[in-house]
Amino acid sequence: MASATRGHFITLEGIEGAGKTTQRSVVLETLRRADIAVTTTREPGGSPIAERMRALLLDRDNQGMAPDAELLLMFAARAEHLRSTILPALAEGRWVLCDRFTDATYAYQGGGRGVDHARIAVLETFVQGPLRPDLTLLFDLPASLGLERARGRSAPDRFETEALAFHERVRAAYLTTAEREPERVRRIDAARATEAGAADVRHIVADYVGKAG
Repeated sequence: MASATRGHFITLEGIEGAGKTTQRSVVLETLRRADIAVTTTREPGGSPIAERMRALLLDRDNQGMAPDAELLLMFAARAEHLRSTILPALAEGRWVLCDRFTDATYAYQGGGRGVDHARIAVLETFVQGPLRPDLTLLFDLPASLGLERARGRSAPDRFETEALAFHERVRAAYLTTAEREPERVRRIDAARATEAGAADVRHIVADYVGKAG
């Protein structure tokens, strides 16, 4: 049964190695302490069909994928993710915590690949309608440090094998979004120790929950 009150939509963003996975547990803990029902998910992916598209997007064997094909796959996965996971949870009044969403598309396909932002915006409206995140936590750090962390933990995926210049463009695009939407996008310095970032996360999320009522 649908809830009379739509749930809130929180997203986590950042370049490779920014520590989103670690800090996601901090967000989740803060929300649950406030007795909020939460659905956690990720992009690309978040549903069985979308996870298959994720595999295509991250596979290093697909290094020569055209930017337009990459962009369309991202939004195809997002359309399925929204239908299967995000929209039903929000309609039930649950809060959704998503590791990456469309800000990542503007950063990676827009900033990184050079796809025109107007084209991304058309697909954003087509796939999402009016839905946008209510709060976004942007974990920011120098691209060189992020890549060093990411490549030291596991076999790199297709994006992690990109040159440093690509990731610097991605970071710059993220920071542009944060400057344009400071109320929604809250930048957290991810170059610091994990606990320092976690303290910021707890404060931001608790403050948001209090205002959300």
